Amino acid sequence: MADLKKFAEDLVNLTVKEVNELAEILKTEYGIEPAAAAVAVAAGPAAAEAAPEEKTEFDVILKSPGSAKLAVVKAVKELTGLGLKEAKDLVDGAPSELKKGVTKDEADALKKQLEEAGAEVELK
Repeated sequence: MADLKKFAEDLVNLTVKEVNELAEILKTEYGIEPAAAAVAVAAGPAAAEAAPEEKTEFDVILKSPGSAKLAVVKAVKELTGLGLKEAKDLVDGAPSELKKGVTKDEADALKKQLEEAGAEVELK
């Protein structure tokens, strides 16, 4: 019983880095994936406060039109509402910001459509 109490005390006093290392060992060596909440609890209240805030707005960046430039220009025109010349100029100027401050779902949908047209896209 005393050994378990000591073990529990050691777990509670782990640093965030040590908790992350423990989680990685459990995952790679034993196939156990601890839930994020359990990791935060094990790390103590300071870790929960230090957790980064989840991002809610994203910018869609066209990194490169890839090899299918015409298809990408058409997709950019359709997705942004720009004219053909403006869309072409935006694609020619890659890397270019296509949309700013969109939701995660909208950003993912835009990224998927542009990648299907052949573009390289990044979400920031």
